[in-house]
Amino acid sequence: MGRSTIKDERSLRALQALASQPAPATAAPGSKAPGASRSARVAASAAGEIRIIGGQWRRTKLAVLTKPDLRPTPDRVRETLFNWLGQDLAGWRCLDAFAGTGALGLEAASRGAAQVRMVESDQQLAAQLKQLVQKLGASTVEVSRGDALAALQSGSGRWDVIFLDPPFSGALFEPALKAAHQALAEEGFVYLEAPEAWSDERLAPLGFMLQRSMKAGAVHAHLLRKRNQQPA
Repeated sequence: MGRSTIKDERSLRALQALASQPAPATAAPGSKAPGASRSARVAASAAGEIRIIGGQWRRTKLAVLTKPDLRPTPDRVRETLFNWLGQDLAGWRCLDAFAGTGALGLEAASRGAAQVRMVESDQQLAAQLKQLVQKLGASTVEVSRGDALAALQSGSGRWDVIFLDPPFSGALFEPALKAAHQALAEEGFVYLEAPEAWSDERLAPLGFMLQRSMKAGAVHAHLLRKRNQQPA
């Protein structure tokens, strides 16, 4: 077992310990706050946090692991994305193909999506996603540990929105877009998050057109539709 795997397992156990800790007592004015347990301190250093922006779980904060190449979609980008899509996703079927922390899939569920499937290949992250779904009581969300491309290839014409946020260090963008074209409903949307801008000319051979885009720091966000659909 490699050092990184051991570290991930320790981080996950620490995160679970933090979640089970009772809320600390409020310190009296001028007194010192109660000391945190060792497991809580470890969890705080190993864990990050995401915040749901809108919907039924609006403002809910969720502790998440931090791992190399794991980038929760920033709040500002998520807020813009769901302004593009519309605040109410009632009846939508959503696939979060590279789920990571689950920020996109859980946001969609919070806004009323009828079905959300979150796919994550990392064992620790998939386990964490199941814990978050259970904590929220998110009955419309399914978590699968597996390969994102395989999940995309198994859902021909099914999804109303597909979230694609592959590792920036990999070469999965084009294969994921090709698979997403087949998996997407005719009037559906693909959200693509990438380290560089994808132009309409670059997307055209893959069967997509660019409808909206923005840049926030190192993140380029794109909203795509199939080329036979008229922009909204």
